[in-house]
Amino acid sequence: MASSFPSSHRTGARPLLGVIACNRILGEERAASVMRRYLVAASYMDASVVIVPSLPELVDAVRLASTVDGLLLTGSPSNISGRFYGEENATGEGPFDEERDEVVRTMIGEASKAGKPILGICRGLQEINVALGGTLRRDLAVSSRELEHHAPSGVDLDAMFGLEHEVSLREDGVLAHILGTTHMKVNSVHYQGIDRLAPGATVEATAPDGVVEALSARLGSSAVLAVQWHPEWRTERNRHSQNLFRAFGQVLRGQGLPGFV
Repeated sequence: MASSFPSSHRTGARPLLGVIACNRILGEERAASVMRRYLVAASYMDASVVIVPSLPELVDAVRLASTVDGLLLTGSPSNISGRFYGEENATGEGPFDEERDEVVRTMIGEASKAGKPILGICRGLQEINVALGGTLRRDLAVSSRELEHHAPSGVDLDAMFGLEHEVSLREDGVLAHILGTTHMKVNSVHYQGIDRLAPGATVEATAPDGVVEALSARLGSSAVLAVQWHPEWRTERNRHSQNLFRAFGQVLRGQGLPGFV
């Protein structure tokens, strides 16, 4: 069977990337789960990976943050519980994964103390915004919206990730520098999104309806970058996705990029 990992990314010393797992039901049991596409994406960073389970009682965040060279906060079918951003009475927007909410909040805090870079994807962007004091909205798949951000329920993965829209990148932004463009199309697979932007965060990209599609931030000496779309989906077909992951691989090695060092 042919490998799905780029052959040019298999040798040499590699930084260690911590990848956050979700809690999911597989058969009749709960599993700590990371979709393989996120791990394949790490190969474009030329990184080795360690999976961090979302089990608060088993995760030593201080030790992990000091061990890894950076964090990848993955996307997930679950939404962030409203109690983590001051909306304790929010209901009906699940499924939720509050154990992941707790682990990620702690890991972001400890990674920032240790000066480790963080890359967020979809839920990961939302987690970063919440951890920094922002809030979320939960209306982004409503069919009456001018721009929908999630495909209808029940479609297959190709159709789900096939829903696309344009984004505009901040001209002098970190992301525009990495990708070499200020306009591009991205996939859109999210029900929640940023409502109030967290203090200290900078908007890196927006959708035509104004929804924040990417952000950057500095937490002490920790560089943070996050996108609302899914660059790990069929990365081999998308040069922008490849360039994003390769740039983060440079950051894992301490090689600074303009505005993101």
